[in-house]
Amino acid sequence: MSERLSGQRSVWLRPKGAVFVAVGAMTLYVLYHNERFLIQPENPIWRHYADIAFWLVPHAVAGTCALFLAPLQFSERLRKRYTTAHHIVGRIYVIGALALAPLGAFGQYYAERSGGPREFTTLATVDAAMLMTTTLVAYLFAIRRRITLHCQWMTRSYAVALVFFEGRLLGGLLGIDDNVNATMAAIWACLALSMVFAELANSFHDIRVNLRAPAAVRGEREGTPAYSATS
Repeated sequence: MSERLSGQRSVWLRPKGAVFVAVGAMTLYVLYHNERFLIQPENPIWRHYADIAFWLVPHAVAGTCALFLAPLQFSERLRKRYTTAHHIVGRIYVIGALALAPLGAFGQYYAERSGGPREFTTLATVDAAMLMTTTLVAYLFAIRRRITLHCQWMTRSYAVALVFFEGRLLGGLLGIDDNVNATMAAIWACLALSMVFAELANSFHDIRVNLRAPAAVRGEREGTPAYSATS
């Protein structure tokens, strides 16, 4: 029994587990800070959203599917034991991401009618392009059975998708929700850093090995790629 509990604790102490715990905490904060109007029928913001429901509803549904199902794709247990479920969840994520991205960009363009800045539309368009590109490349490698490359591009795709939460998290913590320019700067920063975080995640094992290995061993390993583009 103690061995089982220690094994379970070790799983949650792994970096991947810690990352998803942090993502879960961030999600809960954003849901409370930004989205709690969903359980407040008297909230005046509903009158505004009623005018844009034609694109907001599918955008919200697609985003919910993509952001909440994506973590399942990183489960080795699900992939190995429930391969069919893994494939189904993966396809739902792809569809959700490909719907979420252009609808988000269109929504920001539509918001220009209410005084939204064109710069925000540009930001949303770049965000959408990055999410769609990384997702499509990940899907391409999945159907070609290039699993290593698929996992790497899936990590990049999810990192971009999380910008939705990260921008709102910074907006709440820094108190800049009502400052459009500061909000755009925060989202641009999250978008740029998303690729850095993705590459750190993709190379985490190699980074840890090289940090722990003696200098002589690190020297012997130089020039040996952690993975091959043909794997």
